[in-house]
Amino acid sequence: MNLEGLEMIAVLIVIVLFVKLLEQFGLIEAGLEDSVEDEMEMATVRHRPEALELLEAQSKFTKKELQILYRGFKNECPSGVVNEETFKEIYSQFFPQGDSTTYAHFLFNAFDTDHNGSVSFEDFVMGLSILLRGTVQEKLNWAFNLYDINKDGYITKEEMLDIMKAIYDMMGKCTYPVLKEDAPRQHVETFFQKMDKNKDGVVTIDEFIESCQKDENIMRSMQLFENVI
Repeated sequence: MNLEGLEMIAVLIVIVLFVKLLEQFGLIEAGLEDSVEDEMEMATVRHRPEALELLEAQSKFTKKELQILYRGFKNECPSGVVNEETFKEIYSQFFPQGDSTTYAHFLFNAFDTDHNGSVSFEDFVMGLSILLRGTVQEKLNWAFNLYDINKDGYITKEEMLDIMKAIYDMMGKCTYPVLKEDAPRQHVETFFQKMDKNKDGVVTIDEFIESCQKDENIMRSMQLFENVI
């Protein structure tokens, strides 16, 4: 098992589920035509997203794609926002044999960019835009932000260990062979040996990006969902 690849795949699993929800409602197959009805629907929810034109300019999605995304988002989240419990429910469906609570918490915080305790449609779109269609630099910046739990610009061994434990807990009995109890700490040591270039005990964004770009497994995993929508 290559955990570098697993880390990025774990981040992107939430996208797969959302796409499946869109397929369930027939939105991806049929698409949506630009219409007054779509515009009016976007104005009736309690949390009204920014104008489509502004989101189109800020993201890498077209107006029609944004309408498709919003229709599915509204069906699943009538209030217009997603809370942390929703993230936990999503991940528990994918990993019923493990405990995905902590990882879902970290992922939610990465999407909740303004740290107000909820993920709006705008937050969701901008996250998807980076993960699905962003440049390598943008995707790695997003991943670094996920691992930098306290948002101080550095990844410490403690932060990386928390993330690794969350991933191992989430995988639970799904792994074979069963992972040893000290596997998360061993992975963190390997991570720092590779990425902490100046051996100062922390990994900076520059060290993180440089190391990831040189790792074929990480680069390959980042391309898995580029054509999801």
